[in-house]
Amino acid sequence: MITTAIRVARVGSAAELAAAVLMMLGYPCLMLAALVPSVPAFAAATAVTYLADHYLHRKGSYLINRLSKVRAGLSIRFLIRQLLLILLLARLDLSDSLVFYGATACFIAFYGLQAPHGALVTLIRNRRRMPVATRNVDLASRIRIPDAPPQGLLNRSAEKMLHIDLAAVVGILLAAELDSAPVGFAGIGITLALGSLYVLALMPYVRGANIPPNATKVLSAVDDWLGEYKPETVLYFSGSKDSAYQVNMWLETMEQLDSRPLVILRERVILQNLAPTTVPVICVPGGVHLMNMDLSTVRVTLYAANVGKNIHMLRVPTMKHVFIGHGDSDKLASVNPYSKVYDEVWTAGRAGRDRYAIADVGVRDEDIVEVGRPQLAPIQTWQGAAEGREGSRGGAADGPCPTVLYAPTWEGWDDNPGNTSIVLAGENIVKKLVKADPPVRVLYKPHPFTGTVSAQASAAHRRITALVEKAATQRAADPRFTTDAAAHEQAKAELARIEARIAELVGKGGEKGDEAEATRDGVVDVKKHEEIARLRAEWNDTYWRSFPAWEHRVIAGAEPRLYDCFNVSDAMVSDISSVVSDFIASGKPYAVTDSAEVGAEEFKRQNTAVRAAVILSNSAVELGALLDAVRDPAADPLAEDRKELKQYLLGPDEPPSIEQFDTAVANLAIKAETRNAGQEARMAVGAVVDAGEVDAGAAEAATEAAEAQAELMNAVPAPGSPSAAGEADGVTAG
Repeated sequence: MITTAIRVARVGSAAELAAAVLMMLGYPCLMLAALVPSVPAFAAATAVTYLADHYLHRKGSYLINRLSKVRAGLSIRFLIRQLLLILLLARLDLSDSLVFYGATACFIAFYGLQAPHGALVTLIRNRRRMPVATRNVDLASRIRIPDAPPQGLLNRSAEKMLHIDLAAVVGILLAAELDSAPVGFAGIGITLALGSLYVLALMPYVRGANIPPNATKVLSAVDDWLGEYKPETVLYFSGSKDSAYQVNMWLETMEQLDSRPLVILRERVILQNLAPTTVPVICVPGGVHLMNMDLSTVRVTLYAANVGKNIHMLRVPTMKHVFIGHGDSDKLASVNPYSKVYDEVWTAGRAGRDRYAIADVGVRDEDIVEVGRPQLAPIQTWQGAAEGREGSRGGAADGPCPTVLYAPTWEGWDDNPGNTSIVLAGENIVKKLVKADPPVRVLYKPHPFTGTVSAQASAAHRRITALVEKAATQRAADPRFTTDAAAHEQAKAELARIEARIAELVGKGGEKGDEAEATRDGVVDVKKHEEIARLRAEWNDTYWRSFPAWEHRVIAGAEPRLYDCFNVSDAMVSDISSVVSDFIASGKPYAVTDSAEVGAEEFKRQNTAVRAAVILSNSAVELGALLDAVRDPAADPLAEDRKELKQYLLGPDEPPSIEQFDTAVANLAIKAETRNAGQEARMAVGAVVDAGEVDAGAAEAATEAAEAQAELMNAVPAPGSPSAAGEADGVTAG
């Protein structure tokens, strides 16, 4: 019942629900205490409303936002409390007293201060909102960006200003209870003085040297930097806050390119959620600003998502445009008809090429280039069964304890039962895994969006979590499983040390007052960046040593990362998504759930990535075949199929994918240069003809020469193209 109430109220926990109920009941209680009248009761209800309101604000409760939509926002709630205090004074027969007049005048004057306070805060924020925000771009040497106001002045400013009335409310209540007017006027004086000081403290930040440069100067400084840096390859991205992972997955690849990289973002919220990187980043929310930006040296632009704002870059003819996506799977998103607007579409392996051919959405085969998946480099290839992998021994008396990762995807935006296994099959999968004999260790890592759309998926996730945690508790009490408690405690201590050091490095000069200050000072410290990367790798290794290798775990946060879970697992169960394609890089056994129950053969026909998988029905009765393959290589009939499928989906291991990717960038840059040279030649000939200096025949010959040069340069084979690599062996698209 409490869970249902939490969901209906759109709060995050039982504590938030309790605070919301107390706040809602507090105001009727204030009314009753004022009418009775009772100062102690009014004081108690006042304290409850203050504390509950503050708690909900600190938690960022969804309910607070909803209240403002129904005209019960923060200012209204404070005003109601103050009006009820005036009513209390009247009911106490104090309407002719100086305290009554003082309280009325105080609250009117206090609300008079709200207007200049709000106006100043808004003006400061607007003036400090940069037309272009950057990271790793040196603007400080070109324009002067002043320090941000102290965060104490701007952070939650409306809430802080309104709470200044607390002194007056307390003073007036004491005056009413003690019949002492001086106490009341003391509280009133404190409130008005503090409110006035708050307004005065904001005024210097809207004058003189504290005002950042205007948009024209900022954009000019960015163009000056671009002219000096001369970016050649751009990673372009637009999306919502939740889609930041789609650009984050490409940052390391951009860092490794031989050409000069640049990341262009379109939403400030993406910049705020961008992973640390050494690549220069420019966030340009305005389409007009982007289209006026000097990107004349850019030759290749990479797009990680098909979104409307891509048009602002696609309109530039001097660069070549490439769709690289944010994952490789058999979902419809992998063959979006929008993709035909790009000059090329890059896929991991031959499978991506065949998907477009089968889908027939207008993407030409000659425009598809196979470049592998550079992001998969951290995934370790399988070394055999569990006993062949260091650290996998579980401490069970009957031998090693293999690890099986259950990594279902989320429910999606529609009601398609094939989207995720979590609703219909998840509990069956986990129950069979935790009861397996010989035993296995279960890692449950759900998609971060799980339960955001479907209440059924959310409920199933909670039940699966409870199953895993209960099984972990039972296993810990099982005498068959032993543990080295001292070693685990030592690892936990080491984990705390690493986390403290990472927090110190991340926090040291990293948290800026606002966007303008972050732009000014947001040049990465390369040494610190490298140390953080090293510490994160050390953290991952230590994390897995901090608990027994047989212990079941729910891994719901960002760390450890999915690929780290791949590396400590011997097998995986998942759904149709890029997770499956990525896991295939490991060569380990895997199972995929046919949640829509179309049948194993049809499921394999529809989804290339499952053709070397154990196909599970919603009952998960087929899990035994997966566990047999993990425990005994001789009982793994799909091993060779996985090798062939890996090359078909992800391309060859040699040369490394990053080299294939970099070569594709270089080849396409040559095509862009050739196209631009041809255009310049045509324009030059046209200008000469217009001037009457040569005849039309000579102009036509020059134009034909330019076109011949372009054809020659465009004939350069790209990595993964049929002309470069020939027909791929292995699994076909049939």
